Amino acid sequence: MLTKRIIPCLDILDGRTVKGVNFVGLRDAGDPVELGRYYAENGADELVFLDISATEQKRKTLAALVRHIAAEVDIPFTVGGGISSIADVDMLLQNGADKVSINSAAVRRPELISELVSKFGSQCIVVAIDAKKHEKGWKVHLVGGKVPTEIEFFGWAEEVAERGAGEILFTSMDHDGTKNGFANNALAQLSKRVNIPIIASGGAGTNSHFRDTFKKGKADAALAASVFHFKEIQITDLKQYLKEEGIAIRI
Repeated sequence: MLTKRIIPCLDILDGRTVKGVNFVGLRDAGDPVELGRYYAENGADELVFLDISATEQKRKTLAALVRHIAAEVDIPFTVGGGISSIADVDMLLQNGADKVSINSAAVRRPELISELVSKFGSQCIVVAIDAKKHEKGWKVHLVGGKVPTEIEFFGWAEEVAERGAGEILFTSMDHDGTKNGFANNALAQLSKRVNIPIIASGGAGTNSHFRDTFKKGKADAALAASVFHFKEIQITDLKQYLKEEGIAIRI
């Protein structure tokens, strides 16, 4: 049985880690290099680093910061933000990233997924999908959640998997930062429709929320930010709890 993964997320704005609620109201959460080191030493299975303003500001992810973080961690490290070409991915991998996360650029030109998979392999390519529930179902949003689309979430996720992406990072914008639990119904539906690992994001507030997203949401990994950044949940304690709940986890 594959073990479930716990993944802290470092949302970066102007070189600092930030966190908000429903993608707005951002507040400072610390130095990303120090946080990366701390998580690597305290039980995190992987890290995700998202330069959240790169796409909106039409600039590339900060390679130097990626390099500094990568030098401090010895666990898999995914980087996203402003990635739109093979050259972007090559630069990030050369600076220490193990995987890259693409979002808006993939929606605008889905062929990018296929191109990156062909060049670097599925294991390197994570497609992040930010979605919000509307009257007509879940819809994809772009540019850090700021730009709504009429693209149906589950259909897009299926195309992402068909094009060879290695994982899907699904963030429910409705749940983000609320600490009320993950979007487990949507996650469970997603798990039935794609055959690649799913990372759940948005809504972590208690240890039981992680248990539920693994058991009810069928997620393969759970990503969180503020509960880790502000020491509301310690990863070592969380993992012990999950083990006691019968979930396969690396201690």
